[in-house]
Amino acid sequence: MSTDLSPPGPPQTPAKAFLMYALFAVVAVLAAGFAWWLLTQKPAYASENAIQVIAPYNYEGTWVFDDARVGLQREPFVAGIPEMIDLLVADIPNAKQGFRLLFAAQPFPGYQKQLVWLRGDMGGNYYQLEGTSMEGWICPAMFRYYSKAPANLYVKAEAK
Repeated sequence: MSTDLSPPGPPQTPAKAFLMYALFAVVAVLAAGFAWWLLTQKPAYASENAIQVIAPYNYEGTWVFDDARVGLQREPFVAGIPEMIDLLVADIPNAKQGFRLLFAAQPFPGYQKQLVWLRGDMGGNYYQLEGTSMEGWICPAMFRYYSKAPANLYVKAEAK
């Protein structure tokens, strides 16, 4: 009785074995690359029409916010946006200690102001605050929330 469990057929040559292992390695690398790509993709921006909420606060004299969900910490507002925030929070006591800022690419009930897209610049986008001549630059961190710059942003500031 034979105990040989090798498959029937001619024995493999070293060249055939090498090709088989090389093919396996290529398939493994492609599968790993595809898996990595899938894992690093943001969801299909399912929340682009949703109302987003962040909690800005004043740090070292400027408005910043944290959002661990999208990997941001002390992300500053710059270039005209702090002045817009000052206007939005004028009636919120102790806003510098933190307030809620709701924003969406579509109007939502109770929104305070609309920001209208003007132009892209340096990876970010300039918006104008409706009813004013105020312009502000929203940095590329916006793309943590949207796949492309929305034509309009609707915002509301409220106490925590």
